[in-house]
Amino acid sequence: MTYEPFFLEGQSRASRWLITCDHASNLVPPFVNGGSVGVAPADMERHIAYDIGAAGVARALGAALDAPVIGTNFSRLVIDPNRGEDDPTLVMKLYDGTIIPGNRHVDAAEVEARLNRMHRPYHTALSQIAARRDDTVIVSIHSFTRQLRARPARPWHLALLSAADRRLAEPLLRSLRAEADLCVGDNEPYTGHLPGDAIARHAIAHERPNILIELRNDLIADADAQAAWAARLAPHLTAALDHI
Repeated sequence: MTYEPFFLEGQSRASRWLITCDHASNLVPPFVNGGSVGVAPADMERHIAYDIGAAGVARALGAALDAPVIGTNFSRLVIDPNRGEDDPTLVMKLYDGTIIPGNRHVDAAEVEARLNRMHRPYHTALSQIAARRDDTVIVSIHSFTRQLRARPARPWHLALLSAADRRLAEPLLRSLRAEADLCVGDNEPYTGHLPGDAIARHAIAHERPNILIELRNDLIADADAQAAWAARLAPHLTAALDHI
């Protein structure tokens, strides 16, 4: 089979929404160290390798909003598509206490090869699908682990990340915080601005309304939970868009 570095579903869907999933997969393609970065199989199932549950939420949300969905088919341990090409964390050598042996001796030529075979094709495709309409709104789906090693537990069920453009973030935050059973973070556990990341490239640079949604990964661990969260998020997103 021919390797494809990204998946794209629902290209013909009509709405202005575009759903992205930068860390959809924990796959190490066979042309990268024979399909391994030297990390134990158990660690490849952890959040360090991909955003657990995010791809299922993204696909279900795309169906609910009649929106195209694009996501990666490679692990962020190979190369991180949510980092600019000059970001020092583009190819990680240590992540949440786990050494990545396959990246220890990565040189500039290998980074360039990974950029050409995975990172750049994903961003090219994302750029093209985002440009299908003049009024595209980007929703990026991610997940976070409840607790990093030797760190306090995180209290949020989900969090909204945004930069200076808060057109979608503000009404969506109000809507979700009206749900009594939800603990919703605002730019938690990370800030919403990272120069050169996917939102910066495809939303901020084009003045497109956007939001990055982080869901706690233990809450979206199976297909039923992923579908339920997508169904819960869709009306909040629709209502928030009405305020733009």
